[in-house]
Amino acid sequence: MTLLLKLVLAPLLVVGSSLAGRRWGPSLTGLLVAMPVVAGPILLITFLEHGPAFVARAASASLLGLVSLAAFAVVFARVSRARSWPGTVLLGWLVCLSLDLALSFAPVPVWGALGLALVAAWAATRIMPPPGEAGPVTLPWWDLPARAVATAGLVVTLTAAAGRLGPDLTGVLAPFPTGTSVVAVFALAQGGPAAAAATMQGVLRGLGGFAAFCFLVAVLAEPIGGWAFVVATCGVLVWQFAYSCRSFGK
Repeated sequence: MTLLLKLVLAPLLVVGSSLAGRRWGPSLTGLLVAMPVVAGPILLITFLEHGPAFVARAASASLLGLVSLAAFAVVFARVSRARSWPGTVLLGWLVCLSLDLALSFAPVPVWGALGLALVAAWAATRIMPPPGEAGPVTLPWWDLPARAVATAGLVVTLTAAAGRLGPDLTGVLAPFPTGTSVVAVFALAQGGPAAAAATMQGVLRGLGGFAAFCFLVAVLAEPIGGWAFVVATCGVLVWQFAYSCRSFGK
């Protein structure tokens, strides 16, 4: 079941987000891929293996990981104007990992971590470059399979490493931009910097729902156990659906 979650859930979301982006634009792709499809299974597996106290601490740390994810979005959008996708994603990962390592040692209570995540998302939207106009793109037949395979590879690699690192580092690494990196790289390679910036703006708009998920798991895991994940999933789905309707239903 654990391996199935790693190999199927995240790739399916990335493919679904990509298809939605083809219909409604890269900004919606970024919004959908910002859902905790990677962090959610990591935290659930952590709960099953280590118990509610462990996962509550990890989920609180995941809120700090959203600060790093917001920084990744800004770095990717800005650096993509001057570099090709390998250099852009590498620099974005280095910034994200550096912040993750620093934040994993920060003794921040869950309410403070929630505030930092929301402030980081708000601040990042203010310094993002304007997306501009993305040109028309001709997509090859292997586009969606390649996105799915790349996502699965990243998820398996990162979850295998993160599970051995304790609750704080495991939690702060859970939001690492795995699916986000895949859709961002494809957006940049196929649509240029404008598409990459639009995708990252969508990611930042989705961080509120991501933060709600992590916060609910952090505060509810010990009182109600596994039901915390049900409540948190409902919370993030309601958030993302409402935001999607408001932003893209006009």
